[in-house]
Amino acid sequence: MSDLTAFRAEIRSWLEENCPASMRTPMPADETPGGGRRAVFKNPDTKVWLERMAERGFTVPMWPKAYGGAGLSKEENGVLTEELRRINARPAHVGMGISMIGPALLEFGTEEQKQEHLPKIARGEIWWCQGYSEPNAGSDLASLRTSAVEDGDEYIINGQKIWTSGADHADWIYCLVRTDFDAPKHDGITFILFDMDQPGVTVKPILLISGLSPFCETFFDNARASKSQVVGEVNKGWTVAKRLLQYERTSIGGIGGGNQRSVTLEELAADYAGVADGRIADPAIRASVTRHRMNDRAYAMTMRRSVEEMASGVAPGAVSSMFKYYGTEQNKRRYDLMLDIMGTSSLGTVVAEQNPFSAHELETTRGWLRSKANSIEGGTSEVQLNIIAKRVLGLPD
Repeated sequence: MSDLTAFRAEIRSWLEENCPASMRTPMPADETPGGGRRAVFKNPDTKVWLERMAERGFTVPMWPKAYGGAGLSKEENGVLTEELRRINARPAHVGMGISMIGPALLEFGTEEQKQEHLPKIARGEIWWCQGYSEPNAGSDLASLRTSAVEDGDEYIINGQKIWTSGADHADWIYCLVRTDFDAPKHDGITFILFDMDQPGVTVKPILLISGLSPFCETFFDNARASKSQVVGEVNKGWTVAKRLLQYERTSIGGIGGGNQRSVTLEELAADYAGVADGRIADPAIRASVTRHRMNDRAYAMTMRRSVEEMASGVAPGAVSSMFKYYGTEQNKRRYDLMLDIMGTSSLGTVVAEQNPFSAHELETTRGWLRSKANSIEGGTSEVQLNIIAKRVLGLPD
């Protein structure tokens, strides 16, 4: 028996014993796993699943064991991924901690920063948010004006961030601040971490057309951050910021690659278009679903190849913009197709709440509304196309 075969048998046995039955079902939006000091778990099994996976290091399986991971090789991680998919297991842990700031700290953090933050991220003990965009610094992020002024062993931070996803639930923020206003705009920026639970931080949620408020405005009024929490060099934070954006774009792009969702297109089509001879009855819908599924599979395979490259020590580069562009556009196309399949049943959020539409129909239409932000957050599709043209295809300006 090969080592991987024995590892697969071990993982399969462990999952059968430790993955709760409710964690093998499609995940409702209000049961998305997270964590943090203020975490509330609607489904108790969500917390159980997080704790069991974190104990094995499987929330961040390829991170070193010293930082809360399992230290798996890319081949072992592939086996774990396959076995989780085999039982339709939900993700045990999501968030910017494991997808963005964690990888950035592994690459740029000091040993003290890694020891302080990474195990807490792996265990879901701290929820993170991102302080990048400002009211006058969106696509032109380097024009940010939030200031950080030295005060002994700390920085005093003043300014405003916007579109800070999950800031109203976050414990810590990774933030871009300007520490030198006389330097060119891409210089003089510092990447720093600090606790959100302090008097100088105010958060206001922004209501979206989907009815949800994942985005926030965040205000800093003499907030404080320790100098020991600077990641990388002072005034050289743009280097860290760019790398983290690549991790973010790869993560956002993953939503178009066949990740587990609340309902499949095939299931939706069966409910609204009917089934004949074991296939979707409406030929036009059947063709559209098939075409979308083929694109999903091709994209997922490309993403998997990229993950394997990163496991070999190759950090995501400009090609992450391709994943972000295609993945988010694919997710928008999926929701467009879902509404086409549902027909008039997709009008749920356009009319009064006391209507005959089911909770699932209302949720799907709200998801469609929310999907429109996918091609804006993390850098617009237009920005990604520019990066692809310049950095991947080598086209002239």
